[in-house]
Amino acid sequence: MASRSPAEQLEVDGIDVRMSNPDKIYFPELGDDGGRKRDLVGYYRTMALPRDGADGPIMAALRDRPTFLQRFPDGIEGDEIYQKHIAKKRPEHVQSTRIVFPSGRTGDALRPTVPADIVWAANLGTVTFHSWPTRTDSGHDHPDQLRVDLDPQPGTDFDDVRRVALEVLHPILDDLGYTGFPKTSGGRGIHVYIPIEPRWDFIAGRRAVIALAREMERRDPDSVTTSWWKEERGERIFIDFNQNARDRTMASPYSVRRNARGRVSTPVTWAELVDVDPDDCTMATVADLVARRGDPMAGIDEHRAGLEPLLEMVQRDDADGLGDMPYPPSYPKMPGEPPRVQPSKKVAAHWDAEGNRIED
Repeated sequence: MASRSPAEQLEVDGIDVRMSNPDKIYFPELGDDGGRKRDLVGYYRTMALPRDGADGPIMAALRDRPTFLQRFPDGIEGDEIYQKHIAKKRPEHVQSTRIVFPSGRTGDALRPTVPADIVWAANLGTVTFHSWPTRTDSGHDHPDQLRVDLDPQPGTDFDDVRRVALEVLHPILDDLGYTGFPKTSGGRGIHVYIPIEPRWDFIAGRRAVIALAREMERRDPDSVTTSWWKEERGERIFIDFNQNARDRTMASPYSVRRNARGRVSTPVTWAELVDVDPDDCTMATVADLVARRGDPMAGIDEHRAGLEPLLEMVQRDDADGLGDMPYPPSYPKMPGEPPRVQPSKKVAAHWDAEGNRIED
């Protein structure tokens, strides 16, 4: 077993944060050349600290949002801890916020309010921060972002996702008057955030994304699918609408991912998306990229729009017999939701008109 390196104290915008065992290897492929705990923590410190009188990029993305921690205390090849509940024993500067899960149970999640919170969490082995689309000041029942997850299926790659984002999604957003903010997922996909006024609940926001996804599918059915069931997706890009259900989160902008190269989920402009290579967006490169050209998501809240155009599309789909879509298995049965059974296993005689299973 490798010996532990001495702990160090980091000053983070006026708050001291202890970094334990800084030379521990977190990314074995990178090793001592950028793969140590100190490299991960240092990246997050740089991205959290204020600059030019404003929040650092990841602080701006996470401030006041319920945040879950994807932790790898022994490095990315070790065990994962997906932490939704903040520990009761924590530094005074680390705040929490009360959230309600789909089951109705409540919990207290991390609520980042100062850069030291990000660095403290990174020292716990947090590789990726997963945030809610809500902020504490407006409650956690009304999202201020729609999140479009373009998920490549087997047989497709990043170039396929890129084309759908640029040639299908972006024109629809322009037609509807929305401003979309794309980012690489840190894997093979792309996420697009759409800022909205926090006046609608999660159910309305999710239905709005379903309507948007269906319009994408109508415009390019050979490349886009809204099917929740993998057996029906084929070699197309799946628009994961359930990322907009309560308690579902995405890797935040500027989060490192569990990737051998330390890839980062990186905001880019639509122009940059044309030729961005996700392999170039890592915790070794992204801080310099932002320093050179700024944060494309800066000012995202200034572009909030209403849901009305998308809700009109929801009404049109309902009138055409296209209602709700299945929720994830862990969610309670929702009103108007179709049966949660994959088509190949559904026997019509076993289900009633409301989508409830008829017991034998």
